[in-house]
Amino acid sequence: MILVSACLLGLNTKYNGESNAHSLILRYCSLGRFIPVCPEQLGGLPTPREPVEIVNGSGQEVLSGRSLAQGEHGEAVTGQFIKGANEVLKISELLDVTAAILKERSPSCGVNYIYDGSFTHKIIPGQGVTAALLREHKIPIYSEEDLTDELLKELLSD
Repeated sequence: MILVSACLLGLNTKYNGESNAHSLILRYCSLGRFIPVCPEQLGGLPTPREPVEIVNGSGQEVLSGRSLAQGEHGEAVTGQFIKGANEVLKISELLDVTAAILKERSPSCGVNYIYDGSFTHKIIPGQGVTAALLREHKIPIYSEEDLTDELLKELLSD
């Protein structure tokens, strides 16, 4: 089984109530091997919700208490982000997940990049909170931007 950011599967879980439907992921969805997850919803945040960025760090620093997840107008949501990441980890353990495909630049799901916390659309290297927790637990994570037909076929053949 493969965890997939729910927004990539066309579910309206994105902060603004929309999706980030990804055509290649949708093409393989009918195989029944994808588990949609939205860490922010699992952490208790509503949809739609205020945009959130990680301030002064990345997901790993949030998990270690050295950084925080904060809404655009100052709302502290670090606890919800950590709770959501832990819920996704529980799902991965319950369902014997072999990999995760996550939404790049998301403060939860970013695999290689996230926004810098200034809400100016500046992108920096780093992982979101859930991506960092999954990687910490040795679950392979992939960005939707890195997917190819070949990679998806390989992931689904496990």
